[in-house]
Amino acid sequence: MNARHDPQGGIERIAVLVSVGRHPVSGAPRYSRNDALALDLARTLAERHHARLDVLHAGDAADPALAEYLALGAHEVEVLGCAPSSDAARVLAERVRGYDLVLTGTRAEGAHDSGMLPYRVAAALGVPIVGGAVDIDLDGATRAVVRQFLPKGLRRRVQTALPAVIAMHPLANAQPRYAYARLRAGAVRPASATRVSAAESTEAAAWTVGPIERKPVRLAAAEKRSGHARMLSATTTESRGGNVVIEGSSVEKAQVILAYLREHQLIDY
Repeated sequence: MNARHDPQGGIERIAVLVSVGRHPVSGAPRYSRNDALALDLARTLAERHHARLDVLHAGDAADPALAEYLALGAHEVEVLGCAPSSDAARVLAERVRGYDLVLTGTRAEGAHDSGMLPYRVAAALGVPIVGGAVDIDLDGATRAVVRQFLPKGLRRRVQTALPAVIAMHPLANAQPRYAYARLRAGAVRPASATRVSAAESTEAAAWTVGPIERKPVRLAAAEKRSGHARMLSATTTESRGGNVVIEGSSVEKAQVILAYLREHQLIDY
């Protein structure tokens, strides 16, 4: 089912996908700051275009961190029952099918979150996705104009057809405000079982989730340029070299990566 667009009017429905974050110091569950930015921008768009706004979460409705999204402006948080072995992306995609616009954060706030959920939701829906968004504007009900974050303070504007999935950057142009009165007025509501498809993931069942033991070591090639060259690179966008391998098999492409790692002594085999 596709979203019903009125070229002369505005969008009808907006969905915001939220997750449970963790405090960077204490590790206590809390709202995800990335998803809070998406919620704040979605509220602005919904008010401006008189659209319906739904806030969705796949997981446990008893999680106390979900109530914080009510304080940040959500009238209601709909929770889709999703076990740890289930595919949350498929569950969410089935729920938001037919929406004009789906907003979410770039990634959750765990230790090794992949940031792939927005892309998997977009792939399941067959709609375009724009990542790293810092601002959104709508051109009627058919297009969205997104300002994207780029390194070194650069930004660019891109257009995408609706419906679409947009992932917000942590530096998005939004200022979520916490209000205890809104928390008391809203509600966290579990979705009925008939509206949620049990999408079990064999891939998820093969993983073991546990507390982080040590921080991953980032592989970085040794810097061989002069100090003057490094200072210039901080203010320009010139290419720093590298190879772009398009042709060839997957084995040949892997050999190029392996040769780079050996050249810079990042591996010893």
